[in-house]
Amino acid sequence: MPKDKKPIPPVPRALTLFVIAFMSITTFMALNQGNHEFLFYGITLLIIIYLLVELHRRVTFTKTALWLLTIWGFLHMIGGTVPVSPEFVPDEGSAVLYSFRLRPDLPRYDQIIHAFGFFSATVACWEAVRSLLGARRSVTLSIIAAIMGMGLGALNEVIEFIATRFTNTNVGGYTNTGWDLVSNTIGTICAGIWCLNRNLDRPQTSDNQTTTEPP
Repeated sequence: MPKDKKPIPPVPRALTLFVIAFMSITTFMALNQGNHEFLFYGITLLIIIYLLVELHRRVTFTKTALWLLTIWGFLHMIGGTVPVSPEFVPDEGSAVLYSFRLRPDLPRYDQIIHAFGFFSATVACWEAVRSLLGARRSVTLSIIAAIMGMGLGALNEVIEFIATRFTNTNVGGYTNTGWDLVSNTIGTICAGIWCLNRNLDRPQTSDNQTTTEPP
């Protein structure tokens, strides 16, 4: 390791094992199903995990942020690989969890995960900006983090569009993209508001010790 490169801060062991488990299982399921869309997303997620590890080296994400991002990755991967009954897919789309809608007047699983996912991304953006710039907790910081989260949400839609160029997907059309962006925005705004009053917890420094930081 280069002398000027910081070591990677500790990450909860349970989180690491959980990531390995769900990535292995969902990748096997996608291969078994011939699901090229989620093989593409699996590779994309591995790249994102690498980038997050490198960013974690710089900013030291809290356990809260790390688990939020991990759960988002899990919910995303099972969304495209776990089959559901066609009766719960009233719209066009494959009979997988991402298309699941319990009732016609309720959001799809996809829209809920978009809101949760970009809530998580905004929390991570808030922590990164706060750490890198030494910013204080404030309305301005929350707005900046929310805007960053919305930008990541737009990038996600670009990645989904790229996927449609290479394989058959369950992404949906213009209306689906619109609802995705609305869901992303709801998640980022909720995260910005939540971050105004949150306490920060830091990742474990050892198996039995946890460090904390005041807001």
